[in-house]
Amino acid sequence: MNTKNLVAEFIGTFALIFIGAGALAITEANLVGVALAHGLVIVTFAYAYGHISGTHINPAVTLALLIAGEIQIAAAVGYWIVQFLGGILGAVVLKAVLPEAGDLGVTILGSGVTQTQGLIVELVLTFFLVNTIFNTAVSGKAGNFAGLAIGLTLVLAILMGGPLTRASLNPARTLGPAIVSGNFADIWLYFVGPAVGAVLAALLYVGVLKDKDSA
Repeated sequence: MNTKNLVAEFIGTFALIFIGAGALAITEANLVGVALAHGLVIVTFAYAYGHISGTHINPAVTLALLIAGEIQIAAAVGYWIVQFLGGILGAVVLKAVLPEAGDLGVTILGSGVTQTQGLIVELVLTFFLVNTIFNTAVSGKAGNFAGLAIGLTLVLAILMGGPLTRASLNPARTLGPAIVSGNFADIWLYFVGPAVGAVLAALLYVGVLKDKDSA
């Protein structure tokens, strides 16, 4: 197992939680600020670590790439372990620097949003995110603009889904703040929704959108 890949995934996921959830935890941060904080982390680390690990920094993305045959199971398990550990440590450090930040940006349903609605939001938005990853970075069609496209997709997803579910799209993004804040409300849908959305995007890419001539 490549240690460099694991280190890159750990640091990238740590940064996503520390900065993304941190922006949400700071009460002055508005929706646009939160969306940009998450998206800019993706853009930054896509270019910093993309050549090392692919910058998944999301267990749902790793699952999709596993389904599509872009990563082996042993490597995927390693990625999942360090992604969740990075997410947890990111939340721990966030708690240390923002002790009065309330829920630490934990992903919870908005007022009046049902579990079914939340599940659909997480599923659909994760599908869009992973769809962008496949058709830019994995396909190679977007060249050096892939990282920007992926980061912007996360921004638009949070702009829409933030008020509804806080737009996790990422089980590691959810688990870290949930553990540190002790708030596990509806946590299952933040695992199931992104996983299903990611798998659907992988199946669409492999079965329909992938350029068979270059396979």
